[in-house]
Amino acid sequence: MREPPYQTVLKPYGAALLALARQRPEIMCLGADLTRQTETDMFRDELPGRFINIGVAEANMIGIAGGLARAGHVVFVNTFGVFCTRRCFDQIAMSIAYPALNVKIVGFMPGLSSPGGPSHQAIDDVALMRALPNMTVVEPADAVETQQVVAAVADHPGPVYLRLKRGEIPKILEDDYRLDLHKAQRLSGSDTSDVCIVASGMMLPAALAAARTLNENDVSVTVFNVSVIKPLDGATIVAAARRSRIVITAENHSVIGGLGSAVAEAIAEAGIGTSLRRIGIADVFAESGSREYLFNRYGLGTQNIVDEAWRGLAINRPTPIAVAIETPPGTYAPV
Repeated sequence: MREPPYQTVLKPYGAALLALARQRPEIMCLGADLTRQTETDMFRDELPGRFINIGVAEANMIGIAGGLARAGHVVFVNTFGVFCTRRCFDQIAMSIAYPALNVKIVGFMPGLSSPGGPSHQAIDDVALMRALPNMTVVEPADAVETQQVVAAVADHPGPVYLRLKRGEIPKILEDDYRLDLHKAQRLSGSDTSDVCIVASGMMLPAALAAARTLNENDVSVTVFNVSVIKPLDGATIVAAARRSRIVITAENHSVIGGLGSAVAEAIAEAGIGTSLRRIGIADVFAESGSREYLFNRYGLGTQNIVDEAWRGLAINRPTPIAVAIETPPGTYAPV
């Protein structure tokens, strides 16, 4: 893995989608009047015959996507996460998930990555999509996974919800990393550890930074990157939980119904007594603000993971303080 601050890549999803579409004429791209904001402007400009801007009519867009999929297309639907999950949940359920059509719903601005407040912050989208039969839920953690995930979900039969940060995306993983839609990937640590951190999406940098701080203070940590939240690779997570004193989940989403809930279900069903702590958005709507402000305000920072691990292990020493990382222009660092 790379060391923070991480260099960033601009619009890796948009570039990957266009590259794949050049090779595969069955791919269609749909948008809802957010073309530039969803990185699909380059697709529109080069392949206008396979791009449709539906306008601000997300429910209609889902219906059109279903029709195109029935005609043999692989359809990528693009808008903000709140608009393609909350706003048209019934259309997704009946027109996409129920018939198990080959539609890839791409929701941008996950969780507290949006400064736009509750109307734009997708804090419940994973919970909604996890609840739908036939739906696969994928959340890449960095630009390397994002560049690979487009082809991976295009090849995956049936509906997919792809949860993406937009714009400048950090490169955390090495270029030889390979995304696996069936496995949670252990990024650091050993088979047995004091703390097992299970992270997804934008919380991976904080998980890795927390692990570094804890390791420096004689606490062993294993970090897993969960790119596929549904179906969860429960076997890998349960095996790691058996060999850990505590498990901590870290997600840029409500603690209700997302990664933390999926891990809790897997551990409980396996009958394991390992303690579970969940880092995520509490049962609240968030206010507006920058990523740095919001992550600290609502408990999604590196220090929050360190504090939770320290409390969970009941260590009788002062809690170590995670060192803040400077971010020169063009770089990205954990909060």
